[in-house]
Amino acid sequence: MQLSENVVHFARALRKAGVPVGPDRIMDGLRALEFSGIESREDFYWTLAAVFLSRREQFDMFDHAFKLFWSERHLLDRVRHGLPVPALHSSDDKMPNRIAEALGLTSKVPMRADRQEDEVILVSASELERLRRRDFATMTTEELNQAKRLIAGLRLPIPLIATRRLHPDVHGSRVDLRATLRASLRGNAEIIPLRRRSYRRRHPPLVVLCDISGSMSRYSRMFLHFLHAITSDRDRVHSFVFGTRLTNISRQLRHRDVDVALAAISESVKDWSGGTRIGATLKEFNQRWSRRVLGQNAVVMLISDGLDRDAGEDLSAQIERLHKSCHELIWLNPLLRFEDFQPRAAGVRLMLPHVDAFLPAHDIESLTDLARSLRPHPAVGQRALRSRMHTAALNNSEH
Repeated sequence: MQLSENVVHFARALRKAGVPVGPDRIMDGLRALEFSGIESREDFYWTLAAVFLSRREQFDMFDHAFKLFWSERHLLDRVRHGLPVPALHSSDDKMPNRIAEALGLTSKVPMRADRQEDEVILVSASELERLRRRDFATMTTEELNQAKRLIAGLRLPIPLIATRRLHPDVHGSRVDLRATLRASLRGNAEIIPLRRRSYRRRHPPLVVLCDISGSMSRYSRMFLHFLHAITSDRDRVHSFVFGTRLTNISRQLRHRDVDVALAAISESVKDWSGGTRIGATLKEFNQRWSRRVLGQNAVVMLISDGLDRDAGEDLSAQIERLHKSCHELIWLNPLLRFEDFQPRAAGVRLMLPHVDAFLPAHDIESLTDLARSLRPHPAVGQRALRSRMHTAALNNSEH
């Protein structure tokens, strides 16, 4: 009886940490333990892993939770009796904090509530700075909620570009003959002032393609909050999500309430945390949507780790077509958070030569720096990318 209760509590902690373990899997896990037994710790470990996990990306979360729950029982007993818990010293510095939080083994980020504005504000600037630099994948539930409030205030000031339309401008370089003649008919002045005009400048359309596959599940929902903030700030924003299929979510993101917008997106998207078919989805976008949304020097922002289930099939041709159809192609990749990142995956190698900017996107600080990173001329970015690809090719040839 006590074992069953512990397995249930363990499953609830996994679910709270983000691993979808429902009642059906709990029952299957208990039945599986009846056949495998609990004499061997290794058999016990792999029995629960085989039943509770459905994706490879969930294994690290399960491993950390198992070690804490079944090895640190004295800490859980102290939590159950309301006693203070000493600081955890883990050999793995990248252990997700949400696991310890789900088990009640972490202290919450010190916050205070402002009743007038009905929102939570960090007490100290140091806590705010720490939160801005924390990886989305390692945030606790409370830190994720605070990060969403910070993301709601982010803006993406893409530089204005000149359009083909002209508008009146006293400092313009072009003379407006029609306006000048019209003004000359209004009086008998001996000197007719020249009316001038210039090309109108405005923000280009922004098209966002966001990967929601299983390998991006820890980041995609935070990126959706970022897209909602961008959509609320500017016009002509077209947002798409893709995994194994392409879904247009521009209409849902226009709702002022972010919770309502994300709920509508969850209902319309059918391939959450599935596989990734980047080549196929880009082909669908190029055929169905490129002529509708890529006019007037549109800027495309691709958010993906580049891990393609189809091993880059037709990817090179489709990413090249997308690059030629837009004014600028920006690739945001969470894998760039690793200093020793190398473009070894086939999808990454095929996509890199066709992007104008290759930038990290894994925390609030990287999203804030995005605007500053977009300032360099595209040619500079291309030279840097070619140099990086050349270095990677040399490294691969040595191995």
